[in-house]
Amino acid sequence: MTNPVQSTRSAYIKLSLFVFLFTFTWAASFGLYAIWLGDKAGLNGVEIGTVFAVNGIFAVIIKPVYGYIMDKIGMKKHLLYFVCIISALMAPFYIWVYLPLLETHFISGMIVGALFFSLGWYAGVAAEESYIDRFSRLYQMEFGRIRMWAALGWATASSFSGYLYNMSPKINFAISSVSALCMLGVLLTLKVDQFGKEDNNVLSKEKIVISDVFALFRNKKFWTFSLYIAGVAWMMFIAEQQFSRYFVTFFSTKAEGNAMFGYMSTVQSAAEFFGMMLVPAIINRIGAKQGMILTGLVISLRLIISGLTTDPLIICLVKPLYGIEIALILVSVFKYIAEHFDKRVNATMYLLGYQAMVYVGSVVIAPPAGYGYQTIGFGHTYLIMGLVALVFTGISTLTLSTCRQHKQAAAIPRRGQQAVH
Repeated sequence: MTNPVQSTRSAYIKLSLFVFLFTFTWAASFGLYAIWLGDKAGLNGVEIGTVFAVNGIFAVIIKPVYGYIMDKIGMKKHLLYFVCIISALMAPFYIWVYLPLLETHFISGMIVGALFFSLGWYAGVAAEESYIDRFSRLYQMEFGRIRMWAALGWATASSFSGYLYNMSPKINFAISSVSALCMLGVLLTLKVDQFGKEDNNVLSKEKIVISDVFALFRNKKFWTFSLYIAGVAWMMFIAEQQFSRYFVTFFSTKAEGNAMFGYMSTVQSAAEFFGMMLVPAIINRIGAKQGMILTGLVISLRLIISGLTTDPLIICLVKPLYGIEIALILVSVFKYIAEHFDKRVNATMYLLGYQAMVYVGSVVIAPPAGYGYQTIGFGHTYLIMGLVALVFTGISTLTLSTCRQHKQAAAIPRRGQQAVH
């Protein structure tokens, strides 16, 4: 008979390795995507902005579809296999499909690229995170203790991807494709079929149907959750999009600013790694709602300080807080969803209510934020965004729901579910 402790340890190692390889795969190539579009595909600023906008539209469409599929198949890995295959095709896609299309048929290339990257990365990483959450609760682990390896994967790839890119981007693409094949191999060895055969506190025999998705839109908790995402998470992610441009202005030369930004990004990845390790214990103690409020306060603090400071040291200290915010918001959001929404729609709620909503913010907030950067400057714009996040954090203290069964260190989900530890 299999030792359950050894089985749990083996499952943790395999899923952690899968998470590491997933982010490593995409960071090695996609981390330099914007630079590649300008340098190699020859696109101008407007065209690059259009590419990202179309990518965002496709991501908003595909993420809820992935969420529905995840809820439909439970712990089966078919969707993750598909994502691995898409990832493995990165080198041939970039070299033989995407680049020629962008150079000769820009609109077709933009659409094909948006579909590919949404299937593989934008929606793929969201499906991966949803699977980690479900897997961790089945094995009575913490989401953050597995998700933290994603930060290490990104940092590892980032440490050499720029150097290889200067030699040839094709090397980056080849490494990504090989890494994706390794990722697929690890996933094939991960055995979780037994959990899909019985009703438990995470999975349900009663599978999701399309009416369950529409029922979310009639649920008051869905809209109060979305209000928090729109007022707080949008500020967090939109501010980060062009933060590098603001950061370098604090230094005497652009080269010095770029170098320091790279160092601080590494520190940020370390902060995210250790944050994922430590944050779950904090959220278990204070509850998911309070975790989301704490996240809002940290976001507001970072943006307000960023807007007010003129000191290079202060901006360097502020930059890594983004890694802490990532850990806080992901752990809190997953626990909040587990507490307040039916387990049949768990993945759908995450990919629709959180992931898709975040990308809607790119369409709604990014243009006026960009206008603010141009007209009143980065500092004033970040100050306004920080105040907006603070106001919505305050509103969310009244609108977000507290789990009625939450007691001290753990939040007990509704309808007899066990505590999430």
